[in-house]
Amino acid sequence: MTLTMNTSMSFFEAVASWPMITSFDLAGFTLLMFFIILSAIEAHRPRKKLPKSNLKNSYRVNITLLLFNSLVLSLLSVSSLLVVAENFSGAGILSGMSDSLMKAALSLILLDLVFYLWHKACHDFDVLWLFHKVHHSERYLNTSTAYRVHILEILAATLIKAFSIVIFGFDKASVLAYELLMMLFVMFHHANIAFSREKDLGYLFMTPYLHRVHHSTVRAEHDRNYGAVFSIWDRLFGTFIELEPKQIGLNGQAPLTFFKLLKFGVTQEPKATPVDEMPEAMPMIAEAAYFRAEKRGFEPGNEMLDWLEAEREVVRNVYAGNAIKKRFRFDIGALLKLSLKNNGAMQS
Repeated sequence: MTLTMNTSMSFFEAVASWPMITSFDLAGFTLLMFFIILSAIEAHRPRKKLPKSNLKNSYRVNITLLLFNSLVLSLLSVSSLLVVAENFSGAGILSGMSDSLMKAALSLILLDLVFYLWHKACHDFDVLWLFHKVHHSERYLNTSTAYRVHILEILAATLIKAFSIVIFGFDKASVLAYELLMMLFVMFHHANIAFSREKDLGYLFMTPYLHRVHHSTVRAEHDRNYGAVFSIWDRLFGTFIELEPKQIGLNGQAPLTFFKLLKFGVTQEPKATPVDEMPEAMPMIAEAAYFRAEKRGFEPGNEMLDWLEAEREVVRNVYAGNAIKKRFRFDIGALLKLSLKNNGAMQS
């Protein structure tokens, strides 16, 4: 088929006019080549040398999961989104935009914002974390980690994206372009690589350096840096953090096989609270709860509420204080000891 373009036709309009099989082939080929290139860089110039046996197991499990998801739903999810876009692209919020290039650019930005909000929701709600923790069970970050996603999470994410297409009226070319761009970036920021000027690139885009902390075993650290393509959402909504995690994965979680990983995604396990990871804060919480009880004259019946409010205040002050805002590395234990010491000095 010969593709003809006039001067008024944008790139995205041109892509939309291609046969769908050609678009899928191009996207698949691009993802495969990028995967091979990143894997080769990891093998010859890794940021951190990982145990070969563990790395091989990670690749084997993640690729098996990719193949399983692709056969069951992954490819279907993309094609389903394109069908939704084809039917609703002229009826959403963006339908009134006459500038096709501006509409395409805005569509990519909004789709990335939708992903950010979805990703954050996966951490905030236990029912979504149930599936999403499969991705965080990876102990050795590498390019293949991008595909360590439970099939039920893919299904749920597809429904959210379809809903956003109906609301905004994204066209199918923009949807396909973003899905490709997102997966390229997800592979990129999971890769075990480092390069010069990486921090400079991180002012706008999500890089491996910024995303590693999102896989920290410490909840207050892995509940940060949710962006897929752009890092601006985390900066804008106050979820940005810049530090090197001490450990990757989930606390106490051993490497899982493919079948155990599928089961793990539907196994209810309580998510650790920040206080579980910092027992030194207990005296601070107890004291704050005591002061709350004292203010109401120790009236019975509010003990639990006092404790929860005190816990929330201490966690917020410790993790969201100046140490994070100024973006320097910090040690939680040292910070807590300093807070306790200052508190003791004030009492004396």
